[in-house]
Amino acid sequence: MDSAQAIPRHQTAIARQHLSKPISLAMADGILSDKSTLFDYGCGRGGDVARLQAMGYTAHGWDPGHSPNAVRRAADVVNLGYVINVIEDPTERVQTLASAWALARQVLVVAARPEWEARTITGHRHGDGLITKRGTFQKFYSQEELRNWIDVQLGTHSIAAAPGIFYVFRANAHAQTFLASRARQRPAAVRRPRIRQALYDTHREDMDALAAFITSRGRLPEPEEVPGTAGQLLSAFSSLRQAAAMLRDVTGSQDWDRDLERARRQAERDLLVYLALATFRGRPKASDLPKGIALDVRALFGSYRIACSKADELLHGIADQKGLNNACSLSHVGKLTADALYVHATAIQLLDPLLRVYEGCARALTGTVTECTIIKFSRITTKVSYLSYPDFDKAPHPALATSLRADLRKLDVKFTDFRRSANPPVLHRKESFVPLDYPGRGKFARLTIQEERAGLLHETATIGTHARWEKRLQDRGYRLAGHRIIRTTTATAPSAFQ
Repeated sequence: MDSAQAIPRHQTAIARQHLSKPISLAMADGILSDKSTLFDYGCGRGGDVARLQAMGYTAHGWDPGHSPNAVRRAADVVNLGYVINVIEDPTERVQTLASAWALARQVLVVAARPEWEARTITGHRHGDGLITKRGTFQKFYSQEELRNWIDVQLGTHSIAAAPGIFYVFRANAHAQTFLASRARQRPAAVRRPRIRQALYDTHREDMDALAAFITSRGRLPEPEEVPGTAGQLLSAFSSLRQAAAMLRDVTGSQDWDRDLERARRQAERDLLVYLALATFRGRPKASDLPKGIALDVRALFGSYRIACSKADELLHGIADQKGLNNACSLSHVGKLTADALYVHATAIQLLDPLLRVYEGCARALTGTVTECTIIKFSRITTKVSYLSYPDFDKAPHPALATSLRADLRKLDVKFTDFRRSANPPVLHRKESFVPLDYPGRGKFARLTIQEERAGLLHETATIGTHARWEKRLQDRGYRLAGHRIIRTTTATAPSAFQ
């Protein structure tokens, strides 16, 4: 990028108070760790680099406007964050992408502004973008446009990390490991022993780590998968299998066997979801599988062929709207309506594998929607919506802030913003969206019982927006105080507005 341009690109650099979204996401996804190096290609004012260095990360950056003399160096992770969208020359955009990719040893993170943000910008058309009031250039991308552009220019398959953000892995094995981690359920809490044993207590930390692996993956690890833990345990046990037998003894055989069987079933579902969704990048050959995944396949299914066959059945089920509708109807978690199933984002891995693949197909299109609170699974068309309710836990009837809908048939992403709406949709019966162990679920349920007794939730189709709900409360003579209803006045006759 040449800073001596008529269009002042350097003016697009933002002085942030926090880490940028691409960097924060890379950290949350385990792409960027304190053991990896980062280079910020087009770092602007250098806020991300400075904050990462203060956190102990090895980070450097270069920017044509603000740090033109900095050395452009190779790194494990290279961030090309909101750079290509300010370059008005399409040829130079390609050159910039290629230059950043050449420096990435492991992963390139590419971020650009999504198309719906164009609604907030005033300017005039210029090439394939627009010139803003400040005289800067902005090019806005649809999700598929950005994905296709990256893939074509780099000759690879990128992975949608979030709307407007993609990961490009240098090695396919690293990409597959990342995709598998997305599908795998978080480790369950380790069950504590009922009795004390000196050998267990001596190696408690490593025994707990072994238990966490087993309950996450449904199998024993190979020593190289847990090198530190294995080294310590193999100094006291002849094998990791013997150490696991000790765990079974001290935990209680019935409890351990039940937990292990549950973990194995969950690991099987996670692996099938991963293999089904891996089709979008081109499912790897058995010989190309990362070792950990190959071991999962062998332990859980016996062969890669059998696992892939079951995964194919799952993926083909997405084309069967009747099957999707049936899976929604039978779901033991979430709120079912006539046209959709609504599930809190924390409960996604509790769903039937078919619904997880349904959502996974949408996420392959959108990337992770970090602001998502509720996921809506359409029962009548193949659409998945990510709904954001920022005040879900605090507000008794939270208002919808944004919606990002993925249309799997059209491969289209639509964003709707309700934050400036005077009458946004609101939620009722919050406990119905969340899993049984969700913090605050009891409080949500108690409010619902109070509102039902007060006759506030009858004719629910008429109370779905803020204005209608407030009118219902007023007509019935109630107000809300946190997650409680309080009588205010004598109720009036129901109005036609209801």
